[in-house]
Amino acid sequence: MSNIEQARRALLRRVLEGEGNASLPDRRAAFDNSGFAEPLSQLVAKVAGNAPGITDEDIDRVRQSGLSEDQIFEIVVCAAIGQASRQYDIAKAALEAARRN
Repeated sequence: MSNIEQARRALLRRVLEGEGNASLPDRRAAFDNSGFAEPLSQLVAKVAGNAPGITDEDIDRVRQSGLSEDQIFEIVVCAAIGQASRQYDIAKAALEAARRN
């Protein structure tokens, strides 16, 4: 296994299974971009699909739902890493397919 794959697996283990303020199920749901009610689902979707479109109001709505700053931060990080992981997997599969052709 390459060093990049080892580092990637260590990162995923840390954010999805390590200690944190956000619950493990919430971190997994953010990583998978699924399973949240509003307003958190909108924030996680924006992280995955339109991060520059995130506004202070998006964060305020999530904060008003009762989550702490640390929980929001961890959920946002998990959502970003989840999206990056999906993009990485797609790119890796495309490279492998191109090598076969």
